[in-house]
Amino acid sequence: MTERIELRLAHPDDAPQLLDIYAPYVEHTAITFEYRVPLVAEFRRRITKTMQNYPYLVATKGGRLLGYAYLGRFGARKAYDWAAETSIYVARDARHQGVGAKLYAAIEQLARLMGLTNLNACIAYPSRPDPHLTANSAEFHQHLGYRLVGRFHQCGYKFDRWYDMVWMEKIITDHPVQARAVDWFAQLLREHTAAVNRVLRG
Repeated sequence: MTERIELRLAHPDDAPQLLDIYAPYVEHTAITFEYRVPLVAEFRRRITKTMQNYPYLVATKGGRLLGYAYLGRFGARKAYDWAAETSIYVARDARHQGVGAKLYAAIEQLARLMGLTNLNACIAYPSRPDPHLTANSAEFHQHLGYRLVGRFHQCGYKFDRWYDMVWMEKIITDHPVQARAVDWFAQLLREHTAAVNRVLRG
């Protein structure tokens, strides 16, 4: 029987394996504008900090980590609480297997449970054919219902080249006249564990 892709919450101890997925993106692509691969301790800290307020998911198959996705704060001011920024990275040899779509579907469901209304993706975008960057990420998001809402020109510099950046947005629920307080993820996990587990099980 073919093994299925499974989702679970990330753990700080996943840092070395997740860093193995992330490092090639830093070293060989402009998908991330980070210049240097972070240390394992720093990556572990990032996971811990994210999960205080937002979901951080990993996809596995046969015990191997294939990719990960998480949400982060969209803006520092209180009024931005109902929006979040998405991030996703999939192992280079695990792309086009449905890993990204499965991670994003779960992230979106958890965002709704939290009370979020908007998901936003900040995506590096090539202004011309480029060996370090394609438009695949923007196309992936468009396929999942995100729409282009803005483009910044030549705002990122990496590999001695200038890159554009686009923002894409997905409205995941109605905007109520009276917004309820957001259930930050640690709280959601404590108070609605069964609902979170249902999302992860698919």
